Parts: sequence; C-alpha cells; structure tokens
Amino acid sequence: MHTFLRDEHLQVRETARKFADEVVAPRAAGIDEREEFPHDTVRQMAELGFMGLPFPEKYGGAGLDTLAYVIAVEEISRVCASTGITLAAHVSLGCGPVFAFGTEDQKMRFLVPMAKGEAIGCFGLTEPNAGSDAAGTQTTAVRVDGGWKVNGSKIYITNGSVAKFVTFTARTDKSKGTQGISAFIMDTATPGFRVGKREKKMGHRGSDTVEIVFQDCFVPDGNLIGETSGGFRAFMRTLTGGRISIGAMALGIAQGAMEHSIKYAKERHQFGKPIASFQAIEFMLADMAMRIEASRLLVYQAAVRKDAGEEFVKHAAMAKLFASETSNWVTDKAIQIHGGLGYMRDVPVERMHRDAKLMEIGEGTSEIQRMIIAREILRGA
Repeated sequence: MHTFLRDEHLQVRETARKFADEVVAPRAAGIDEREEFPHDTVRQMAELGFMGLPFPEKYGGAGLDTLAYVIAVEEISRVCASTGITLAAHVSLGCGPVFAFGTEDQKMRFLVPMAKGEAIGCFGLTEPNAGSDAAGTQTTAVRVDGGWKVNGSKIYITNGSVAKFVTFTARTDKSKGTQGISAFIMDTATPGFRVGKREKKMGHRGSDTVEIVFQDCFVPDGNLIGETSGGFRAFMRTLTGGRISIGAMALGIAQGAMEHSIKYAKERHQFGKPIASFQAIEFMLADMAMRIEASRLLVYQAAVRKDAGEEFVKHAAMAKLFASETSNWVTDKAIQIHGGLGYMRDVPVERMHRDAKLMEIGEGTSEIQRMIIAREILRGA
C-alpha cells in the first residue's frame, strides 16, 4: 500500500484519523438519532483544511491531491458516514465542477470560499423523472436579458439546505438532447430559490438531504459553467470523479465495521473462550480484511490515475462498485459476528449497515457501474 503513499498522504491519514476518533466518533450516534446536521464538525473540518483538500492554495485549498482527499474521506467515514458524505458532496460535487470547468472569475467568486470552508456547496442533478437517466433533465433555463430564468426542482440533494452555492443542470434547448443541457452555479439566497421536502432516510441520517426548488430564479451569464452545450458532459465527468469518493466512503464504513468486529470477537466469550478463536468467526474476519484491502487498492488506484491525468472512468466505476458491495457485505457480517447485540441501536455496526446501502445507489447504482465497466472494456479501455 505504501507504493501509493507519500509523506503528505501519511500525514493526512494521521490527522484525519485523530480528528475522526476524537471529534467525529463521539457525535456519530447522536446526529444519526436526532437527524442533526453536524455544523460544528464541518467548521472544524474547514479549520483543518479538509473542505478544500485537493484544490490549489490560490483557490483557497490545501494544495494536495485526490489521493489525500479520499484518505480523509475514508478515515472520517470509518466512524461517521453522515459526516463523510457531507465532506464528499461538498468537495467532489459542490467544488469539483467549478474547479474543473469554471472560469477564473467563477473560481475566485465561488471556489475560494467553498474550499476555505466559508461556504458549503451542493450539486443538483437528480430530478423526480431523471435519476439513472440523467439526460431526462426537466429543469429549464430560459434566456433573458443578461442571463437566464430557471424553473424546476432537484431531489435527494446532499447539503441542500445548508449550502451557500448550488451547481446544477438545466435544459436550455429542448431540441438538442444532451447538448441542450447546461450547467450553472447560483447563490442559494437568489430570489425564487427554496428548500422543499426534507427526506427521512434509512441511513446517513446526520446528513442533509432535501428537495430544492427554482421558481423564476435569475442566473446571470457569468454563472454559466462552460459552454451552453457542455453542461451534461461536465456533470457526467464530475460524477466520475465523485465515484472515487463514494468508494472511499464505502471503504471507510467497511473498515470501521471490521475494527468493531475484531474488538468484539476478542472480548466476547462463549463456551469458555473468545469467539475470535472459532473458525467461523475467523473466516468472516479474514474475508473482511481481504475484501477491504482489495477495495482500498481499487480506490487509491483510481485516485492516482485521476491525479496523473490518465483516463479513469473504468477505474472509478470499479472502485465505487467493488467498495460499495464490499461495504454492504462487511457490515452484514459485522452484525452477524455481534449476534443479537449487532441488531441493536446501541452498537455502531447497526448504523454502519444502514449507512452502507446508499453506497450502492448514490452517484450511479451498481447496475450503472457494471454497464460503464462493460462499455469501457468492450471498447478496449
């Protein structure tokens, strides 16, 4: 594993693990139970530079790379997936498209405050009739003097009610298919913008997930990201990068569940000895460790390829798919190792199992990832 890691990566892991254990973990059960957004934790992540880890210092970031960022996401998700997804959605989806496709002016106006953690970002793509079929966007942006008038809604928006800025897609030309979809960024204080339904979720209950509504929102020309015909492509590329962070979150959840399982298996005695000495438990722990390490290699490889400017579509899909399915498998076995106790809200593995399921759905379902992987290998990628 150290083949990938330089000193700065090891330092990020040490800092993130200490922060996760000392600050995030003690609050994890509470924010899940109360469905409470971790405002103070986010503020402290900003102070540590986590909110802009992979962005240059000139744009308010820490000047590190994608690998450093996914290590931080992994470590935080190891103890609290709600906090992990808050960070990942802000960095990959809120900041990501502005950094990759925005103008210098947009980077200074929007990316700098987001990377510093002074403002939270969110990303609006999914709609009631546009989920896996992201090209089914029905939100519209109509040309007016000096900009665009936006109407529509987006659903399942992470950070939606706490965000200062929202990047989103809207259809600007109904006759051009995906080339008629454009990307914009907007201040959520814009008249006509409002937060709609707040979702009550199975997992990630400390994360903010809402509907957002645009009603005659005026967006100036200077807030168009890229060309009018390039919004769909920009957001698909953003999702590709975001899948690496989903893989990191899934990896962290699985790692946390395994750590709790090892501790419990050593402490729990049955038939006069610790259950860790029983072969059935040993086999589950061995398979956990093997799948987690394989997931880590896939996630880190995708991050390294992205940083190197190499093609990473297939690798991001593989990392997301394998790590998310590993996370669900590991958390299921973690509950099995804990027995009846594992079914109770008193232990973290119950929460981790609920949190793991989203990893197979968000930013492209497992089925979509298999389609992407097959498409890439069939064309020789």
